[in-house]
Amino acid sequence: MTNRGDTELDDLAVDTIRLLSADMVEAARSGHPGMPMGCAAMAWALWSRHLRHDPGRPDWPDRDRFVLSAGHGSALLYALLHLFGYDLPMAQLRAFRQLGSATPGHPEFGHTVGVETTTGPLGQGFANAVGMALAERMLHARFPAAVDHRTYVIVGDGCLMEGISHEAASLAGHLGLGRLVVLYDDNDVTIDGPASQSCRDDVRARFAAYGWHTAAVPGGNDVAAIDRAIGAARLDPRPSLIAVRTVIGYGAPGVAGSAAAHGSPLGPEVLAATRRRLGRSPEPFHVPSAVRDRCRSLAATGAAQRAGWVARFDDWARANPVAAAEWRRCQAGGLPTTVDTALADLATGGRLATRQASAQALAAAGAVLPELVGGSADLAGSTGLGALPGAVVAAGDYGGRRIHFGVREHAMAAALNGIAAHGGLRPVGSTFLAFSDYLRPALRLCAMMRLPVVHVLTHDSIAVGEDGPTHQPVEHIESLRLIPGLAVLRPADDAETAAAWYTALRRTDGPTALILSRQGLPALGPAEVSFITERGARIVGPPVDEPAVTILATGSEVALAVAAAERLTACGRPTRVVSVPWRERFADLSPAEQEALTGRPARLVAVEAGVPTGWAAHVGAGNVLGLSRFGVCGPGEQVLASLGFTVELLVALVERAPVAVADGGADA
Repeated sequence: MTNRGDTELDDLAVDTIRLLSADMVEAARSGHPGMPMGCAAMAWALWSRHLRHDPGRPDWPDRDRFVLSAGHGSALLYALLHLFGYDLPMAQLRAFRQLGSATPGHPEFGHTVGVETTTGPLGQGFANAVGMALAERMLHARFPAAVDHRTYVIVGDGCLMEGISHEAASLAGHLGLGRLVVLYDDNDVTIDGPASQSCRDDVRARFAAYGWHTAAVPGGNDVAAIDRAIGAARLDPRPSLIAVRTVIGYGAPGVAGSAAAHGSPLGPEVLAATRRRLGRSPEPFHVPSAVRDRCRSLAATGAAQRAGWVARFDDWARANPVAAAEWRRCQAGGLPTTVDTALADLATGGRLATRQASAQALAAAGAVLPELVGGSADLAGSTGLGALPGAVVAAGDYGGRRIHFGVREHAMAAALNGIAAHGGLRPVGSTFLAFSDYLRPALRLCAMMRLPVVHVLTHDSIAVGEDGPTHQPVEHIESLRLIPGLAVLRPADDAETAAAWYTALRRTDGPTALILSRQGLPALGPAEVSFITERGARIVGPPVDEPAVTILATGSEVALAVAAAERLTACGRPTRVVSVPWRERFADLSPAEQEALTGRPARLVAVEAGVPTGWAAHVGAGNVLGLSRFGVCGPGEQVLASLGFTVELLVALVERAPVAVADGGADA
């Protein structure tokens, strides 16, 4: 949108946004009025001059993306969405932060129309926006007639202090994401007081060092100057940071410019004085007709821009029906039936590390899914992500599919969230399981937003061996299972790994973590590619019709369980083994369905080379062969044996014989 308004109307619109935001916080008696009041002018300059969007069709694929990374200022976004005609009526503004409202305390993707990503944890939105900008360039390289838009972000001091912003800004500069424009709310205030009491970074110099274009606007209320700065940023081939010197809580007597404006309502007296100082109506939630009319006109311009895009797209689609069909399929998130066939024929029956089996599955799926894109945190060779077909994405050359994220796990995960939220691509990332803690905050938000991101997490246990306890995950699998909506899959062989990929790609309502081994694992027999999706578990090893004992196991410990079961069965205790790559799916089965897998054993035992906490709830305390300590350095097989993961110890656990393990081993 490029229409220009007169200064008087601009001032009225800016003050309307300020006061609507303050009114929301006041009505809720909760929230953050200062940021919206300080940023109102920059937001109006962006939304009235540059942001290309159609409130009547908020899902228009080629709309510009706007991310409020400083999500505590959500009232600012809700005021804008309401004024521009999104389906967010005044009643929802009055219900700010209330149970069941469409205006929660921090913006939530999928909950409020027009919200592009969930923000609040500072820096996440900024890094999501880097992913969105990257997705736009990658899709533009494939479908130039369908994709050609920009990504805009408002960030605060806290966003840029968080370490994730350093990672994401470095990545964006390296990739030359020139259609990314970041407006920095440079007010020098954080919750505890002046930002300068804890951080004296030269932010512009820092971003310039990352390869960004930077600019400064000294007057945070100068709509024209902010407009010019955004216009210059749009012409620069680099990503842009515009530092706008604002005043937090602008207009509020005795509060403006201080930390007192950050996280508390102004109070009725200060809010009334603010209205008088600004010269505006004393009526709460008041929208002047001139502002309403102006926003309606701007929304009509956006609708016309979308209509023009639709006409151009239709012309292109008629001339390019195959490409257009592929575009529509990718936008809808559907999978071709060829994916099932590609994954169903992968099992070789040989001994293979599941990370290697995953690489094979990724190559096979990638061959029929051109939208499958991603990379690793500098571990492509170790995690198997190098098997993804296609070229490497580089600055100015975005037609590839493989992304070198560098040693930036947190930014990688957040950027993958942005790619998924953008739409049109299916992102996958990878690192070692022991490093999943570096990306956990982004993974948590991914699950909250129900985004279909795949995380390949390899080197899954103490069997990593010589790298020692720093690289041997012990608590990580159980920790990941605690994240609601995250599917944690730990396959036991090549066939199960193919099935895990089938499940991950079929899931469109949340992320999936594939937990994979470094060491080779024996094949356990054919498996239906859909069994994990349907049941989460399967029977493996020698058939036992009426088991006295059933052992539940995952990953590399399944082979251990099979060996123990063979010995127990030979000794007169018929033992069945159930591989449970997706424990939560198995737990959701009906009792009858679970019994069909486990039989009716007198004893149910579990084995997993990690903390036993979650398994005890399934099989009972004292029935888990797990690990309650960190690992040790040494060859993997020796480490496993020294910490109790042996056939002898598992048999002894089943037989309830005394178990002599110092710090690990049976949870007895």
